Amino acid sequence: MQDHNAPQAGQGGGFHRSIGLFSGTALNMTQMCGVGPFITIPLMVATLGGPQAVVGWIAGALLAVADGLVWAELGAAMPGSGGTYVYLREAFQYRSGKLMPFLFIWTMLLAIPLLMSTGIIGLVQYLGYFLPGLGWWPAHLIGLAATALVVWLLYRRIESVRAITIGLWVIMLVAVAGVAAAGFSDFDPAHAFGFPPDAFGRRFFLGLGTGLVIGIYDYLGYNTTAYLGDELRDPGRTMPGSIIISVVAMMLIYLVLNISVLGAAPWQEIARSTSVASLVVERSWGHLAAVVMTVLIVVTAFASVFTGLLGGSRVPFQAAQDKVFLAVFGRLHARHGFPHVALLVMGAVTAVGTFFDLSEVINMLLTATILVQSLAQIAALVILRRRQPGLKRPYRQWLYPLPCVVAAAGWIFVYVSASTLSLLLSSAWILAGIVAFLVWARKTASWPFAPLRIEERYLEEH
Repeated sequence: MQDHNAPQAGQGGGFHRSIGLFSGTALNMTQMCGVGPFITIPLMVATLGGPQAVVGWIAGALLAVADGLVWAELGAAMPGSGGTYVYLREAFQYRSGKLMPFLFIWTMLLAIPLLMSTGIIGLVQYLGYFLPGLGWWPAHLIGLAATALVVWLLYRRIESVRAITIGLWVIMLVAVAGVAAAGFSDFDPAHAFGFPPDAFGRRFFLGLGTGLVIGIYDYLGYNTTAYLGDELRDPGRTMPGSIIISVVAMMLIYLVLNISVLGAAPWQEIARSTSVASLVVERSWGHLAAVVMTVLIVVTAFASVFTGLLGGSRVPFQAAQDKVFLAVFGRLHARHGFPHVALLVMGAVTAVGTFFDLSEVINMLLTATILVQSLAQIAALVILRRRQPGLKRPYRQWLYPLPCVVAAAGWIFVYVSASTLSLLLSSAWILAGIVAFLVWARKTASWPFAPLRIEERYLEEH
């Protein structure tokens, strides 16, 4: 799952530093592991053309570690009060005012719902196990109905999502363990390691960029502790440690799951499957076990969309409250006191996203964020080291600037490997965001219609 769902905290909020390395790693892994692996294994296998698909998850892990070390330094220095938009606000205020944090929140209005769309698409795919031969319109009507149900359930005050999150984590662990056990119980090494003659030939290298897009999607959420710096014990150790350990642990889980699935059937059949977990469990343990597993995955997909939209709708609300985004998103429901405008907008974008192909949605959500989040944060780290050398940094990036260079190269590779449609749509969205920013800046008398206001908030505190 996504970092955007992490709790927000105010500066100097007096949090109790209770999260250590173990609990921080668990938090990251909880956000990372959702329905993703159950819907992306066929995509990865088809893209890379065989069991060599495991390389895609290894490449994704390397990018996640390098980028995680960027998050670690920024998150430890500026903890828990908005994440990326705070880092961008602090770094880019010297030249472009609030443009970059505004564009980040604008982009989240697209990226967070698209991430939720992948959950709805996965839910519909696994419902297809019960409804074989489901047509295009019935499938999309089910997706719209599921999205509407989530928004309806969220259209009220929800005090806590902790129990839902814990339940989601337990169900996902059961599902992952169950599918892996089913695969290994009827494991055929000839399937799992039956590499085609041209396994690492032209098709593999042409597909590696797309494979990295899928791989990094499955690791999203590795930066959750970067939002919780005020609550970490020894942030300089816990922040980078929790990120690296969680990424490596999830890589091992994905590799085990991938190998077990590939050992259950020929890779060509895996690549064509829309409910691969159900296929594996049915082959090993029979129809009833597959029904149970499919239900668990459908529940997980629905719950992940529920928790994702709940947390995601708070992101533009928080920014609007801090006067960094459009004021309309700072409105609360008159009766129940929740950010209903943000919820409805994100729900609508989620619904639209369900009409696209899963691979296209993943491409769009990543291309939308790479420019204004991933690459922008790398630039922010470099800028802040130069502009604010006195900023207290409980963690300074190991081997700086090497992780920044690796992360930047990886994100650029992902961006240029994305589909043409996703590049066009995400670029159009960012351009629309620039127009919206200019209108907003004119109305609020901000740069470029007023002199720059420099507020080195974290530097002033220290």
